[in-house]
Amino acid sequence: MDLQGEVSRFFAPDGPLARMLPGFSARPGQQTMALEIARVIAEGGILAVEAGTGVGKTFAYLIPALLSGERVLVSTATKALQDQLYVRDIPRLIAALGRPVRVALLKGRSSYLCLQRLESARHSIKTDDAESLLDLAYIEAWSTRTRSGDLAELPQLDDGAAVVPLVTSTRENCWGAQCPKARECHVNRARRDAMVAELVVVNHHLFFADLTVRESGVAELLPTVRCVVFDEAHQLNDIGVQFLGRQFSSGQLQSLAQDLLVQGPQLAQACDDWRAMVESLDRVSSDFKARCQEGNAAPRRPWSGAAPEGIDAVLWNTTMMAVHTALQEVDLVLRALSESSPSLNALSVRTRNLAAELNHFANTVSPGQVRWLEAGRQAVLIQSPLDIADAMRTRVLASQNDSILGRKAWLFTSATLGHDASMAWFLDTCGLHGAQLLQVPSPFDYAKQAALYIPADMPKPADPQHGAAVAALVAQGASVLGGRTLVLTTTLQSMRNLGQALRSHFAQSDGMEILVQEEAPKRELVARFAQASGAGKPGCILVASTSFWEGIDVAGDALQMVVIDKLPFSPPQDPVVLARAQQLTECGKSAFKDYHIPRAALALKQGAGRLIRSESDRGILVVCDVRLTQMGYGRKIVSTLPSMRRLLNEGQFVEALNALTRPSTTDPYSASDP
Repeated sequence: MDLQGEVSRFFAPDGPLARMLPGFSARPGQQTMALEIARVIAEGGILAVEAGTGVGKTFAYLIPALLSGERVLVSTATKALQDQLYVRDIPRLIAALGRPVRVALLKGRSSYLCLQRLESARHSIKTDDAESLLDLAYIEAWSTRTRSGDLAELPQLDDGAAVVPLVTSTRENCWGAQCPKARECHVNRARRDAMVAELVVVNHHLFFADLTVRESGVAELLPTVRCVVFDEAHQLNDIGVQFLGRQFSSGQLQSLAQDLLVQGPQLAQACDDWRAMVESLDRVSSDFKARCQEGNAAPRRPWSGAAPEGIDAVLWNTTMMAVHTALQEVDLVLRALSESSPSLNALSVRTRNLAAELNHFANTVSPGQVRWLEAGRQAVLIQSPLDIADAMRTRVLASQNDSILGRKAWLFTSATLGHDASMAWFLDTCGLHGAQLLQVPSPFDYAKQAALYIPADMPKPADPQHGAAVAALVAQGASVLGGRTLVLTTTLQSMRNLGQALRSHFAQSDGMEILVQEEAPKRELVARFAQASGAGKPGCILVASTSFWEGIDVAGDALQMVVIDKLPFSPPQDPVVLARAQQLTECGKSAFKDYHIPRAALALKQGAGRLIRSESDRGILVVCDVRLTQMGYGRKIVSTLPSMRRLLNEGQFVEALNALTRPSTTDPYSASDP
């Protein structure tokens, strides 16, 4: 089959896509990307594609994948993007294709209702926890009519709701084939559907987790597919290292104690004082968490010696031994009862696995690995590789030349894969040396649609007055625009401070709404922000950090200004950052030049990408960091951004703001070219 010819016909002005989608117009960049992907699917090989905002990369890889007739695995960065592909994009393309295609959606265990745990969940909720009891009643009613068991079908249920871990399973607490609900199990059904599908949609978390534990089905799927697509591939390394390492947490201990408590009557057969045993495990879990939170307020602490930084080694060893002893006591009881029921056998295996993980952290850290402690709502011990390069080469791409299926096609795509044409940083961390490269520029006319303003009189980021100056600028711009402003910060503390300052500023005005991340689910905040602008409405400012730097798509006049507080450099004292910087230094490279600058440039491009989302959008990007103009590396980072017009002073900034309030203008910005 001439796959490239089929792809060209599909994108033609009178082709299936144009007939299916009213108003569809061919984009040259999208066609270029689709044709190149078609070539690689036909020939095999590795292709990395950086497709600028607006190219339409989703259709560019889905269309040749569907037309090829090959078995395809698509991996995305988030479950939200998974759902978008499965529910919206893929069905539309299959309809245009005119023939049935079996498609499956596969997520991790925590996304699916566990029917076995649902039966005992009510016993695990305190009678005065009204919110959890209401959530459980909602889930119980839904459980009788859902086929997939995917909790994404319940938009009213917050991802962080306390009831979620009570009605979902983990690898540790799943009973496996011994479960009386195994035949009806939603996880098993999703895997069965995936094994017979022609197109399977997974996420990066699941993909890399399965490389280690091989229990989600991805490891079985991988040898059977000819084409693998990683969308939002810029997140591969950061996600991958989380799942290629080892973890031990206070949450695992607390969950084990809670599940043991439910099994009390059975435990009594081998242990008269079973309740004291469970209470002891719960107590050492609390002591372990408290020990982890001592001595250092940093949420992620380096750990290269006998104990994490800031914790006395003797006290640390005592605490770890107490946890180990408590696990041994539980193990002795469960071993005596493990053959009496599937639930006790699962608890026995789980206890031994936890003890093994704890023992791992009693040993010294392995070469090429980094170990650290995360102390937040839970205390988590983590050890991981510094990047995914070795795992990709030896455990993923090793199946590149498959004698039965032919050469596989490996496709990696994102709007931002590098800060230069070589994409060296992305290729190095992902072990993709020798990959074919394609860069497809955005079709948007940034010179006309967008302007960049770097306030020359802004205090430097280290100056105590910097936050107040950013808040004043945001208030100035949002007042002119009637809200329509997204503020992206590099830290949660800056976000909270800015949110408070803006609320104080607008406290006496008529209703400017200030939305702040953490105060509501992401989807709800974005929806409220997008709907808050318009005739007769006072306007809205959304202040956010972390995950809001990408994956936010607000097209049209609802978003006209994006303000970034400062360059998004990685925290220098973060244990992973420290270890990667040290590794580069030992190899004779510059940690700042070869690590910090590329990461900051990529993150800045992601944040800037929130501004222009369609051909008709107009807006201003404000970056409140004078290092972009005063330092050589800053000017280099600026050069990686789209070619927006530059606003050189406050007067031009004010004129550009006023121009955005006018409904029609051919050249909204009065600034000169840079």
